[in-house]
Amino acid sequence: MNKYLMEEIQHISLAMFNKNFFGAYHGSISARVTQSSFITNTKNSILNEVTEESLITLNSHKKDHRWKQANIDAPIHAYLYNAIPNAKYVSFSMPPYATAYSLKHSKVIPQDYHGYKILGEISIYDPKSFEDWRERSHFEIPQFFQKHETHILLIKGFGVISYDRDITEMAKKVSILENSCRLLALSATL
Repeated sequence: MNKYLMEEIQHISLAMFNKNFFGAYHGSISARVTQSSFITNTKNSILNEVTEESLITLNSHKKDHRWKQANIDAPIHAYLYNAIPNAKYVSFSMPPYATAYSLKHSKVIPQDYHGYKILGEISIYDPKSFEDWRERSHFEIPQFFQKHETHILLIKGFGVISYDRDITEMAKKVSILENSCRLLALSATL
């Protein structure tokens, strides 16, 4: 296991867990190791205490026995790494305000300085049906990123998929999106 990547994942995963972006058993985070492999959390890992035992190395081009231990989002990560060569880190999170905001809106137009300057307008992707979303998600998400110049995708009622070359930048964008949605929600009650 790559010690540096493991420490990066541990640090950011704990921060995202503490901000309630990851739950006890939902959410995923990964880092590309080589052109065809990445490390990600296992299906039973709790993301506030990532250890070497709670991470697994997977081949993004072929599935083997290790995939049975991987988190449910691993196919999304694999397809993203294969489709977007400059993706170094990928995460799936469910920040509560952003996910709630996605239920009633089709885009996020930040009214706060950081959201406006760093993110700009964010389209909310509507998966239409949750019945077959798991089967479609690992194809539709990379297609979205290939067609749009963004590293963050808010999916209606599902959560946020993000990728970046820098793990801190990736987490920062998720945090800014969550804060913008929180401010929009709070300002709606004023």
